[in-house]
Amino acid sequence: MAEHLSIVCSKRLRPVLEWVLTEGRVERDLGRFVEGLMTRAVEAGLPLWRFYIGLQLVHPQMVATGVLWKRGGGVAEMPRAHGVLTSSAYIGSPMQEVRERNIAVRYRLEDELAEGTHTVQRELKESGGTDYFALPVRLGRPGSLPVASFATDRPGGFTDEDLVDIHHLVDMLGPNAEIFIYRNISETVTDTYLGHIVGEQILGGLIKRGDGREINAVLWFSDLRDFTGLNERMSASELLDLLNNYLQLVGDALKAYGGEILKFIGDGVMAYFPAEDALFLPAVTNNALGAARRLITDIEAANEARAAGGADPLRFGVGLHLGPVTFGNIGTEDRLDFTVIGPAVNRASRLEGLTKQLGVPVLASSEFNLASTVPMKSLGMHALRGVPNPVEVFTLPD
Repeated sequence: MAEHLSIVCSKRLRPVLEWVLTEGRVERDLGRFVEGLMTRAVEAGLPLWRFYIGLQLVHPQMVATGVLWKRGGGVAEMPRAHGVLTSSAYIGSPMQEVRERNIAVRYRLEDELAEGTHTVQRELKESGGTDYFALPVRLGRPGSLPVASFATDRPGGFTDEDLVDIHHLVDMLGPNAEIFIYRNISETVTDTYLGHIVGEQILGGLIKRGDGREINAVLWFSDLRDFTGLNERMSASELLDLLNNYLQLVGDALKAYGGEILKFIGDGVMAYFPAEDALFLPAVTNNALGAARRLITDIEAANEARAAGGADPLRFGVGLHLGPVTFGNIGTEDRLDFTVIGPAVNRASRLEGLTKQLGVPVLASSEFNLASTVPMKSLGMHALRGVPNPVEVFTLPD
């Protein structure tokens, strides 16, 4: 083992590599891995004061994330929103230089800094830094290179031996960084397109056609009124903006009360509130009503702004029901959809459709009303398409 380690790294970094190959190898959190790696590198004798790694991501809100470590100060994750690559924080920085030229760069901070030097180097110098070294992190995946930067506050800066060991540290870091990137991509894609709960089940192996289980859930169907008319009267870009703004309000209301969107069906939203334990049904149904009330309030506020601009108000309907549903995969052998099916799903959809006829924004079934502790107003018995007998329906009180 020692002979093999002597080929991979210097003698002082052998304990660091041993940790990377044992405990560090199974650390899922990149921040904790970085802290463990840097702490052990300092203990081994590397004069590290500050370390930063920036990783490009595939994420709807973030273009990248960074992990910053400071000796004696722990680690901090630093998400980077889309647009950061055109900001002054990035343009002209060593990170840009390394990433775009695929080279290592070094700035001796004890020397006089040239005019126009980026604020990164200036701030490090003012904080006591004496040397700065940044280099690309080699990965097997295509795409933008991650960049790792190291700074020291030791007088005289890094030695040649230190720089060699820094290269070895980056090689040790690379596999974990790559695993983190792929894990982040997979979790982001499943969360974004399937929702967090479904995404966890898919990544946990529930991916074969026919895989599924029966759960008890509160079902939510909502739909935007006169979407066909809006489609005819508005340009494609205007309609897309309106639809996204509306769906954001629906998503915010659901998220605030523990609901999860299962899928978008044009302007419609199919969502659910898990309620596997009957003891929690009152809380879950009340949360669904809380989400509906919030959506009503938010749409009213949006309509005030639309009226000020001369636009027609938005109208919508929500159908609420609870019951057992089958939660799992349907489709072809190589193209699947994760969904819920069952009579409870049909009833929630039919209740949403009935809101148009009865002129109310929210309709719930008698099963939903029975489980809820929030008083609701009965609108009597009504026929639901596809349901054999008329059912009693409920709405929010005046």
